[in-house]
Amino acid sequence: MPETDLYGPIKTFLEAQGYVVKGEIGPCDVMAVRGDEGPVVVELKERLTLALILQAVDRLTFSDSVYVAFRIGKGHSASWRGRRKQVTGLLRRLGLGLLTVSARGQVVAVLDPAPYRPKSRAGRRDRLLREFAERVGDPEEGGSSSRQRLTAYRQDVLRCARQLAEEGGLKVSVLSERTGVPRVGSILRDNHYGWFDRVRTGHYVLSPKGERELPNWSDALTRLGSGAKPDDPRTS
Repeated sequence: MPETDLYGPIKTFLEAQGYVVKGEIGPCDVMAVRGDEGPVVVELKERLTLALILQAVDRLTFSDSVYVAFRIGKGHSASWRGRRKQVTGLLRRLGLGLLTVSARGQVVAVLDPAPYRPKSRAGRRDRLLREFAERVGDPEEGGSSSRQRLTAYRQDVLRCARQLAEEGGLKVSVLSERTGVPRVGSILRDNHYGWFDRVRTGHYVLSPKGERELPNWSDALTRLGSGAKPDDPRTS
């Protein structure tokens, strides 16, 4: 179905809001004007594509109110169906609006153009910086999608598990001193991986599950080295 089939529903939708609408004005697929307001530009594509988004971004040189419009429904814009939140987030950051057109010609304004005002993400940023600082070395290749990512937390778990495997049951305070891991208490209590068993108050041993799975991390343990955790992991 050609892109021109989207023009009629879009034109009707805008005219119902008091706009005068014309197609193919310069490089713009659709331009609409209402009174003394600035022009509204709509770029049409049968499906959501990168080309459509780039086209709309280019139109921001003509207008502050630019929409992308595409058809939705069976056989159309799978990327929209599967990634609606990500798509609207991207368009919002670009200052673009979004109109969708159904198979019956119904137009929905999903998002209106507006200047992007990012929310503060200081907490999330701090968590990322903390992970960066605490992770020893660079054990993960960028772009990998491993479910068992070697995070700074897992590195600390491995240190605890190795020490318990070598020495048997230990008090939390002793284990923290031997490994240099300050959060030993929470690691053992939370026991996210099921690697630890408490034998009495404040004393832990490596669980049977931990004994089975620890050898799977031999390469990571080698890279971590022996002894206590370095004071400044960023230098490792």
